[in-house]
Amino acid sequence: MNEATARRDLVRYSRQMHAAGWVANHDGNLSARVGQGHIVCTPTAFSKLDIGADDLVVTDLDGRQRSGSHKPFSELGLHRAVYAARGDVRAVVHAHPPFATAFGVSGRPVPHPFLPEAVVSLGPELPTVPLTAPGEPAVGALKAFVRRCDAALLAGNGALAWGPDLETAYLRLELLEHLCRIAHAALPLGGPRLLPADMVADLLAKRAKAGLAAPDEGRPASAEGDVARRAAQRAVAAIPNVDPALAARIAAEVAARMGGH
Repeated sequence: MNEATARRDLVRYSRQMHAAGWVANHDGNLSARVGQGHIVCTPTAFSKLDIGADDLVVTDLDGRQRSGSHKPFSELGLHRAVYAARGDVRAVVHAHPPFATAFGVSGRPVPHPFLPEAVVSLGPELPTVPLTAPGEPAVGALKAFVRRCDAALLAGNGALAWGPDLETAYLRLELLEHLCRIAHAALPLGGPRLLPADMVADLLAKRAKAGLAAPDEGRPASAEGDVARRAAQRAVAAIPNVDPALAARIAAEVAARMGGH
């Protein structure tokens, strides 16, 4: 992706994100990797409706600003973590689409897979990244999922999707929101019925044949991450009279710093 194409698409999908009702105020951020060492991204403190090509910012892969009169958004670390883990990814989008965000903030997992098309497009897993403090804890929590999937809910922080270009990343986020909307509508009816395992296996084979599978798709979480999570939970639980909600949050932050999730 060259820089001119990236700038055009970043403006297009910023405005499309606003029109879809996925962002409000200064919510949301988009980025594209160009060349070998630069990221073009949306600026902080801008409505996605108002962003123009000249407002965009260029940084290197370490987050150092290279050009632009505005500042990059504070969640650029999440995007950089995706680029660092996935050489095939050239674009990342983040927003707060209402139905996907509702599943994330409620702690309720998306009952995936229940639509065949979504298995081919998004794979077998739509995880929720645990709630952490912003910054490095959030980056650490996300890292455990990036190579296993192409989209994820962020507990307390909307949803994130990535792909080989901005169109694909945007469409993956659009599909995630569509699934969450359907799942929400189905809940009063007993909830979606998951697809049978043999059907899912056939669909995943088609996904792999089309070259769409994530690098570590279907693999279990790392043993190191699980050890870190359990150790953090035990340590916090030992604090006298600790509030359960606070304990869960501290454990998630500690596990994220240690590489768990």
